[in-house]
Amino acid sequence: MNCFKQLVIFTFLFAGFQLYAQKNNSDALFIDFGDEKITKGEFKSVYLKNNNSEIVSKSSVEEYLDLYINFKLKVKEAKAKGLDTLNSFKSELAGYRKQLAQPYLSEQGILEDLKKEAYNRLKEDVRVSHILISVSQEASPEDTLKAYQSAERIKKMLQSGKDFEELAKKYSNDPSAQQNGGDLGYFTGFYMVYPFESAAYNTKVGEISKIVRSQFGYHIVKVVDKRPAIGTMTAAHILISNDPQLSKTNDPEGRIFEIHNELKNGATFEDMALQFSDDSRSASQGGVLQPFGVGRMVPEFEEAAFSLKKDGDYSEPFQTNYGWHIVKRISLDGIDSYEEMEPIILEKIKKDSRSKLTESARINKIKNQYGFKEKLKYRDQFYSLIDSTYFSKDWNSKSLEKLNKTMFSIGDKEVNQADFVTYLKNSQINRSSISIVTLINNKYTTFKNREIIAYKDKSLDNEYPEFKALMQEYNDGILLFNLTDQMVWSKAATDTTGLQEFYEKNKENYRWGKRVDAVVFSALNEKIAKDVRKMIKDSLELQKIVNEVNRPSQLNLKYELGKFEKGSNTVVDQVEWKKGISENISTNGRISFVYIKEVLEPGYRDLNDSKGLITSDYQEYLEKVWIKTLQSTYNYKVDKTILDQLKKELN
Repeated sequence: MNCFKQLVIFTFLFAGFQLYAQKNNSDALFIDFGDEKITKGEFKSVYLKNNNSEIVSKSSVEEYLDLYINFKLKVKEAKAKGLDTLNSFKSELAGYRKQLAQPYLSEQGILEDLKKEAYNRLKEDVRVSHILISVSQEASPEDTLKAYQSAERIKKMLQSGKDFEELAKKYSNDPSAQQNGGDLGYFTGFYMVYPFESAAYNTKVGEISKIVRSQFGYHIVKVVDKRPAIGTMTAAHILISNDPQLSKTNDPEGRIFEIHNELKNGATFEDMALQFSDDSRSASQGGVLQPFGVGRMVPEFEEAAFSLKKDGDYSEPFQTNYGWHIVKRISLDGIDSYEEMEPIILEKIKKDSRSKLTESARINKIKNQYGFKEKLKYRDQFYSLIDSTYFSKDWNSKSLEKLNKTMFSIGDKEVNQADFVTYLKNSQINRSSISIVTLINNKYTTFKNREIIAYKDKSLDNEYPEFKALMQEYNDGILLFNLTDQMVWSKAATDTTGLQEFYEKNKENYRWGKRVDAVVFSALNEKIAKDVRKMIKDSLELQKIVNEVNRPSQLNLKYELGKFEKGSNTVVDQVEWKKGISENISTNGRISFVYIKEVLEPGYRDLNDSKGLITSDYQEYLEKVWIKTLQSTYNYKVDKTILDQLKKELN
């Protein structure tokens, strides 16, 4: 789900409608929706929680009651329309359930150790070289052994004094080794796969690690250097791109050095980035980039940035594959405390291969909780019943159809051979390099663990009331979003006839104020401004003026043209609104003036010109009409006596 949708859902949820009533509050019936009863205590708890939230501003009891009732009615309507039966809804809710269930399915002790280990590694940068001997994780024992023996031979050559770089270029299966001789540069925690990272951090500088296995194969790791983490830098940059589709110059190098000279002459970095940088995402922010650490930028950029000695320093122009840059150091921060970093580290662990270390502990905990029994002899029967045709379209599972022995049980659930056969069918692979025994063992382990976790997952609603309540919130929130999209947002976007009628009925609300059709010029100095004024009076075309003035330097002249109201442009606001060329105005060290082509009197906005504004108002109108319809369709009762009590207690 995108961020907008998630924000809307949580706004609708009012920070949790499904809270349980506090024991101290009355259980008297407050709102009766027929199939759902809301007590005074439940409503009071929700109101207090919501009005302590930063999401929604504090509202009166009556205001909040209206919002609450409308929410409930919309959810009832969504269910009446069957939106909760759609596969798309079920799939989205299942995705949320998977996320919410993770904390309940993790093994906390091992997780704590992993978090602390990761934090200690983040405090240090390590530089390594490596040699990779590729082998698939599902390779046969014979192929796996062959790859390991190759790694052993290379390591013995290194121990006898052979040059690491030469052997990397000759034997490594990492394509980059031909250029870098196996040198991977500096990195820190979470940058490499976990087994490789561990080998790097657990090996001393100048030494070669034990042969380490990862998902890519076998690695021989040489630790070249270790240093305290260089930290996280916030920087700004100006980019003049090499890409002619992004850059407005045929001479990127010339332009970047012109900008550098302007900086040395007193121009601000922010203004130069805003005016000239081809990185549109950062230019509007004065060139400021997202904070970055070691290994996150191309080497040339990282070297230039981290070599700056103090905040405010900026570099000489330098080149990367993206074009020409000037980088300015804004701040350099060391690593935060463990308490501050812990949430970030946790999220990284969840996405990292090290999370698999918690799986066996998690599986064992669930086994012990519910009782687990298995009979491996019924797994072993498959060794002789499956052959190499499993790796092709010709595989026939008919010989497995009579298998029905219980392979394992957990709690009140039994899983038999037929379930495993179904899994084998659905997970058939076409890689024949793996042996049948390895295949069956791997498949069985994955299948078994999946079933164990699934059993625990299905038990969460009964074991944890707060989890059940949170799932109900997501259920209602998704339904509400989808129905509102149908009834309001998408309808307003597609109902052109209705939008036109709404516009005609409310036309007086959509009027332009007085405007000017004008060109706003910004010149480097007064002489250039004077030259431009003369060109305008000589009736030269705008583009010819710009081309002529910017021939010596592309910093000479900028312009903006359009129709401006009061408040839409600071320069336009400062000049007299009459046809012709305005007086000069000094702005940010440049000379600005306005060429007013026409003064436009107030009038009606055109629907197409203001479609966004009018569509937004139309959506609000549709929402009000829809709510009135819901209120007349569904019956509900509010106890006025209890409402008066709540007003005294809460307002």
